[in-house]
Amino acid sequence: MRESCRIMARRSSDSPVASGPAARRQAAARRGPDLIRETVLLEGGLRRIAGIDEAGRGPLAGPVVAAAVVLDRDRLPTGLDDSKKLDAAERQRLFAEILASAHVGIASASAVEIDRFNIRGATLIAMRRALHALPETACHVLVDGRDVPPLLRCPGTAVIAGDALSLSIAAASIVAKVTRDRIMRRACRAFAGYGFSRHMGYGTPEHLTAIARLGPTPLHRMSFRPLRADLLDAAE
Repeated sequence: MRESCRIMARRSSDSPVASGPAARRQAAARRGPDLIRETVLLEGGLRRIAGIDEAGRGPLAGPVVAAAVVLDRDRLPTGLDDSKKLDAAERQRLFAEILASAHVGIASASAVEIDRFNIRGATLIAMRRALHALPETACHVLVDGRDVPPLLRCPGTAVIAGDALSLSIAAASIVAKVTRDRIMRRACRAFAGYGFSRHMGYGTPEHLTAIARLGPTPLHRMSFRPLRADLLDAAE
């Protein structure tokens, strides 16, 4: 099995360099996500192909959440797509169906880790944790974006705009998004006055006003502007 994984890793040509981001996005817009990449790997003898995606790179508060999903090809939920193209009700339905039919690993990196390792580093940490949280080890992983997390237990392929191209990554995007939204709704109850359940930690006018009035919480990413700028102003 290990040798098979290595062979498939060497054969993989689906890298960010192989075709440009614009071409990939145009192709995704035409047909939506599919199982082409997973099928190629499975036909090469690999048994479990995981898709990985994250939610929460841009907000000022809250964790970045990653999910890893190994779909059951015989029990694919209807309507799988990039989470950004779905409304909240569709994401909730698909979240439940994915958890009922697929192998799923979910993990996060905290605001403290984001401040320590930067958002890219923390995202890769969360992705690695999610992959390693799967109930069965994957043999290959398809990762949304330009980077494959280091120190994985299997080879991986970066897929630009992967949530619009790969059904496995699309499923992971849904799981990560729904999980993070639920975390922020709980945070809204714990930290009254910030409106986390409405903006999910993003830098909306409501959120910025609340920070100015109430100050940051332990969930806030102090390395992000405007929080970092406020700290520098205070120090001066």
